[in-house]
Amino acid sequence: MAYKNSSPWNNTKIVNDNYLGILNIRPIPAKLDDVLFTITPQYTHRPDLLAYDLYDNPKLWWVFAQRNMDVLKDPIFDFEAGLQIFLPRGSALSSSLGL
Repeated sequence: MAYKNSSPWNNTKIVNDNYLGILNIRPIPAKLDDVLFTITPQYTHRPDLLAYDLYDNPKLWWVFAQRNMDVLKDPIFDFEAGLQIFLPRGSALSSSLGL
């Protein structure tokens, strides 16, 4: 079973056709054109909604955690209104992930 390019497990090897190996983190590099965004109340604890609104794919929620590892220790419960995070632009994200 192979994972899609949008998956955080895409680079992780599969062992014995049933198990994932050790997680190989997919870095989301900082770019000069990243946008500093203040999380609004509608996205509190819902990075999937923001990913859908920005990238038309709720499965890219993990991108915010990878790009903002210094701010988001818990990618769901730290995702609160008022917090400022960097958002990769869709075109840069597409090229980084091979979408």
